[in-house]
This record gives sequence, structure tokens and C-alpha cells, in this order.
Amino acid sequence: MEIGLPHLLFISTALFFIGVYGFLTRRNMITMLMAIELMLNAVNINFVAFNKYLWGGKLDGVFFTLFIIAIAAAEAAVAIAIIINLYRNYDSIDAEDADSLKL
Repeated sequence: MEIGLPHLLFISTALFFIGVYGFLTRRNMITMLMAIELMLNAVNINFVAFNKYLWGGKLDGVFFTLFIIAIAAAEAAVAIAIIINLYRNYDSIDAEDADSLKL
């Protein structure tokens, strides 16, 4: 059995909605960050799948995927720095506890 475009789209959709569910239901900031990363990886799977099966000779999807990976790395670095700073000030990484922008 060969893996085709519908299989990849199903996995990508499942990953995206697992990420949405995790982001909306969890209050732990690390878990919320991981849910966002899951959604970004679902988008990457879509780009690579469409690039392979619909536009095989072009590399547009691969370039968008590399761009998203770079943006996700920068986003993760900034978010972890913010979470560490919040933990030092509030002794918690719960999103409900961080209701003030003033430290």
C-alpha cells in the first residue's frame, strides 16, 4: 500500500486539531507552546505533501516549510524565555496566574 495525498492530509488534519484542542484546554504554558508547535508541524506536512503530489518539480512548499521551521524556532526561543521569566516572578507557569503584564 502506497501512502498518498489523502493519508498525509488526514494525519495533518488530525495533528492540527489535536494541537487546537491542546491549546484551548490546557492552562500550562509549556503545554500550550507544544500545542502551537504541533499545529505548525501539521501545516508543514501539508506544504510538503502538496508540493510532492501536486507540484512535483517545484520547491515552493519546501521553502515555505523551511521558513515555518525557522519562525517556529524563533517563536519557541522567545516563548520559553517569557515562560522562564514568568516562573521566576509568579512561581507558576499556569496561564491563569499570569493575568498581569506588570512584573
